[in-house]
Amino acid sequence: MAVLVEFAMFPTDKGASVSEYVSKIINMFKEGDIPYQLTPMGTIFETETVSEALAMIQKAYDTLEPDSKRIYSTIKFDIKKDKKGMMKQKTQSIQNRIGDVNL
Repeated sequence: MAVLVEFAMFPTDKGASVSEYVSKIINMFKEGDIPYQLTPMGTIFETETVSEALAMIQKAYDTLEPDSKRIYSTIKFDIKKDKKGMMKQKTQSIQNRIGDVNL
């Protein structure tokens, strides 16, 4: 199974720039073994189960919660039972059709 997640999470009570807090979440991924990709509007990651994906969302929340009064998040899931490696496969499918793209 592949669970592809795109999410953004940040505190809303820290002013206009929240990169300090987003960096804490990205460090969480860097220290783990789950594949991820930072984008300008959020982070994409892939797990093998929904439980693992939800645990990562919880861990991200737990990272921000001690310093924040309010946290905003958007989350999208793409869950496919008969696949693995969807992060690479989805972009590779487009590149196979049209060539290199900006990633």
